[in-house]
Amino acid sequence: MKKIVLTFGLISGALAATLMTANMLFIDSIGFDRALYVGYTVIVISFLFVYFGIRSYRDNVLGGRISFAKGFQAGILITLISCLCYVGAWLVTYNQFFPDFPDKYAAYMVEDKRASGASQAEIESTIKQGEDMKKMLDNPLINAAVTFTEPFPVGLLITLISAAILKKQERG
Repeated sequence: MKKIVLTFGLISGALAATLMTANMLFIDSIGFDRALYVGYTVIVISFLFVYFGIRSYRDNVLGGRISFAKGFQAGILITLISCLCYVGAWLVTYNQFFPDFPDKYAAYMVEDKRASGASQAEIESTIKQGEDMKKMLDNPLINAAVTFTEPFPVGLLITLISAAILKKQERG
């Protein structure tokens, strides 16, 4: 299982990391609102390798039969590896190329509030949220933890669905 999990986890992680970085490169031209949709689409696409990894494990190692639990185990390990790649890529991308990301995103949030006709109190609250976000992202451990929570729920859901779809039990 180790080879399959590593292979599919690293492929998924490399795809997620590459496309997330590309998304960041174009964020100024596509906008933060569209970048969010592109980002989660990238995450879903990268986690398709969870399905293929479980299927490969079932067909090539277990002789075509896999329980939900074994499928889930393989899938969640692929997900964890992929998420760690995503987090690592974000930390490098953020620190080396986009250290102004929190400021730009905070400015976007404030402008979005103003455009929607929010009260001054709501705008000030949004400004405070932006400042808090910057403080959080300046701490590498918190930054990593917050970043991990972006792809992981998607990977968990895809793991559950894939393990359920691919399970095949011995007859008897």
